[in-house]
Parts: sequence; structure tokens; C-alpha cells
Amino acid sequence: MIPYRLKRHRKRQHTGDSHMALVPFIDMLTILVVFLLVHTADVDILPNTRNISIPQSISSIKPHETIVVMITKDEVLVDGKSVVTMADVLASTDNIVEPLKRSLSDQAARVLATADQDTVAEREVTILGDKNLPYTVLKKIMQSCTEAKYGKVSLAVLERDTAA
Repeated sequence: MIPYRLKRHRKRQHTGDSHMALVPFIDMLTILVVFLLVHTADVDILPNTRNISIPQSISSIKPHETIVVMITKDEVLVDGKSVVTMADVLASTDNIVEPLKRSLSDQAARVLATADQDTVAEREVTILGDKNLPYTVLKKIMQSCTEAKYGKVSLAVLERDTAA
């Protein structure tokens, strides 16, 4: 006959094992969730709009986060904020769009308040415009970007599957 104290000891020992087997499983699931959250952030950075059809290219370089100048039929936006209307850009005889230049300079001043002077030449801006955009407008936008002291001006394109 087994003493009562020994029965209690065996009963406690048995229930403790099932609880201890669950802890590594929960730890593994936590690590998996964190891994998936970190690695699902690899998405397109450029904003997607319905009223702009982006030109195609065979570019293989992935975009990274920059200031985005979006040119629609009606207005020019810098990071989603309206800067100037297209009517004003088309009516202007000057090659530089002053409201755009001011907005880009303000953006750079906020970003580079703590940066050193070496990063000024490395500032980047991405132009997101329709493929049917007149070249005169594109030229004015690009010159305004370079006048605002942005060293790298990129045009947003869609990657084509094969070369033409």
C-alpha cells in the first residue's frame, strides 16, 4: 500500500510536466510572430495613386524612402501636401517653381537640422509623375529640386518584366 503523502507527490509531479512542456511552445510562437512582423515591412515605399500611370522601365534597383514630389493633372504635391497648382506651373515663364523650391528647402531644413554638411550632397528626392506629363513641366520640377540643393533626383518607374 502506497502512503497518502507519496500519492500526492506523484500527482503534483505529473501535472507539472504538462505545464512545463507548454512554455517552450509559447516562446517559439512569440519569436515567430516577431520575425514575421519585422520581415513583412518590405513593401513598396512610393505612394500609389489611381490618377497617375507611371512609366515602365527595366530598372532593377529597389526604391528607398525619400521625399516624394507627386505631379497630378491638377497640382504638385510634396509628401502628400499640395504646394502649387499645375495651372501656375504651366503659366510660369521661369524655369524654377518657387513654391516647390521653398517646400523642398523647408523639408531639408527639418531633416538635416542635426546632420553634418557631408549629407547635403546625398539628399534625394523622387519625382512621381504621369507618363504623359509634358517635358517642360518635368524640366521645371527637376530644376526646382536641384535649386533646393537636392543632389540626387530620381524618377519613379514600374519595373518591366523583360527588356524591350
